[in-house]
Amino acid sequence: MTQLKMLSADDKLAEIRRLYFAASKHSIQQDLAKALDLLKSMSTEEERERATVYMEGLAEMRKDWTKDPKPRTGGGKGGGKRKRAAGPREGKKKNS
Repeated sequence: MTQLKMLSADDKLAEIRRLYFAASKHSIQQDLAKALDLLKSMSTEEERERATVYMEGLAEMRKDWTKDPKPRTGGGKGGGKRKRAAGPREGKKKNS
């Protein structure tokens, strides 16, 4: 049986940081899972706060890389030309 080394809080943070910088589109799921396990094993809130920026970065990468690319079309919000705002029509006589 292999003996596991107990990691210090600094070692855990360093590993999460390494996972963050080494993450790729193909490894992000495993990297995030490993980083989450390391985060859960941290004993104090202060230790976990130090890892926050890397955890948020990993989560953002996963979100970006696992999106289903959807082709843009002319319909819907933001697509296509905008219509002119309705206003008074020119040439129309007003009844006074």
